[in-house]
Amino acid sequence: MKKLLRAGTPTENDSFWALSYIISLSSNLAYQKYGDVAALLNTGDVSEEFSIFDTDFDGEQTSVSSELTRSTVDFVNGITDNGWIYGSASAPYLPVEIVDDQDSEDTSDDTSINYWLREFSTRGFYSLDRGNTIIPLIAPESTYGGVSVVSDINESGVAIGYASTSISEDAVEFIDESCSTEEQLEELPFDVCLDLVLTNNNLTLDNLYSTEAFKWTINSNGEIENSETLGYLVTPHEDDTRELQSVAQAINDSGVVVGYSHGWYDNDVVTPDEFETRSTYAVVFNNNRVVDINTDHETYFSSRATDINNDDIVVGYLSQTVSGSTRSVFYYADVSNLDNIKAVLPDLFFTGSSTIPRSINENGFVVGSAEVETDITTDGSSRRTHGFMYDIGSDNFIDLNSYLECDSEYTIIDAQSINESNEISATALIRINARDYFGNELIDDTDGSPITEEVVRAVRLQPIANGIIEDCSADEEVLERQGASFGLFTPLVLLLIGFRRRFR
Repeated sequence: MKKLLRAGTPTENDSFWALSYIISLSSNLAYQKYGDVAALLNTGDVSEEFSIFDTDFDGEQTSVSSELTRSTVDFVNGITDNGWIYGSASAPYLPVEIVDDQDSEDTSDDTSINYWLREFSTRGFYSLDRGNTIIPLIAPESTYGGVSVVSDINESGVAIGYASTSISEDAVEFIDESCSTEEQLEELPFDVCLDLVLTNNNLTLDNLYSTEAFKWTINSNGEIENSETLGYLVTPHEDDTRELQSVAQAINDSGVVVGYSHGWYDNDVVTPDEFETRSTYAVVFNNNRVVDINTDHETYFSSRATDINNDDIVVGYLSQTVSGSTRSVFYYADVSNLDNIKAVLPDLFFTGSSTIPRSINENGFVVGSAEVETDITTDGSSRRTHGFMYDIGSDNFIDLNSYLECDSEYTIIDAQSINESNEISATALIRINARDYFGNELIDDTDGSPITEEVVRAVRLQPIANGIIEDCSADEEVLERQGASFGLFTPLVLLLIGFRRRFR
């Protein structure tokens, strides 16, 4: 195996085990790193990968795919109607050679080792030309790299997300004690020492910062004309040194922003203690205010707001504990009046079905995922989910699989986004012929038939005008099918992007 790898001619089995070995050592800085999430742009029938911050192994930009380190993790959060792509990504892991000098005069016994380091773990980006030019968004507090994410951009070019605004004093003191003396730095350079200290203490760079919801105004040339923080739900005690977090998730065309922020479990707290009990709660950022969407913290220990449309209708979920398990409860709310926000909880597939809405369009249709199995799992496994659509106007909660033909080869397990044409970006399961590491079909040695496997695929669901929902009652008995205000959908394979605005 080693000879074939060094020669550049590994077998399929060699490649599989080499990659598995690298992944198993992901926390060991002495080994090369592998990133398992890439960014793709779909332009009709063709999907093309584009690099965000990845480079070659010398840290130089390259347009040759085979020369990239493949060590970054790239997330595309969406694309605007005029083609602006945005999201977040990590820096590449690059080798830093450390020489262990056994004898300053005799170099023959010197040994060297490569440590694999990266400049930052999460940095927001946007691109005005569909990924050809990447514009990084560096956080105000960027010591050790900082943290930033672009979550959404509206059609006026206003971007929202979050960024690191301060760094934990305790973390800085801890790092200084571990990596500041002459003796320590003589043994290891600071960057290597920093990563080793964090890794050995089960920490990451993201743990070091307080992050705050941000808004950036971007002009047509891609320049940031203005940036502002959106604030927090609460103000902590002056001696509370814990990191503080607020995150902007979505923005509508009027500039109303929703997301979540740290808040106090007890809503009546006026003067918090140093270690006041807290959690993260869904909020609205508007008119220089941060307003809690659901104040029943005793019933719901946490909450999120995931999207908002131009009618100021926000969707999200509340978290509660049911029989020892965490369940997500879907809600929607009108936030046009910040002093009178009331969350509405629609009926779900069944009581206790954990349901997460991800997107709402201007027609009042909401899509997301919901559990369809009523059995309570005891082995730690998750209950199966289906993609759903909820019509606010008719108060109708529908399994998206009800819109597919009875003999459809797809099972919709999640829905990420819905546009104004009611087209839905979703995730589906489909059974296909299994392939090896190099893409060759796997054959059953006993009978020569192809080996099959169930895989996840991104799909687009397009409504069929005047379509008729088929009665599949003879084929399934999972959930009762419900009517809806428009007809059948047909699934089309879609790879990641090129559709609506955002992906959850």
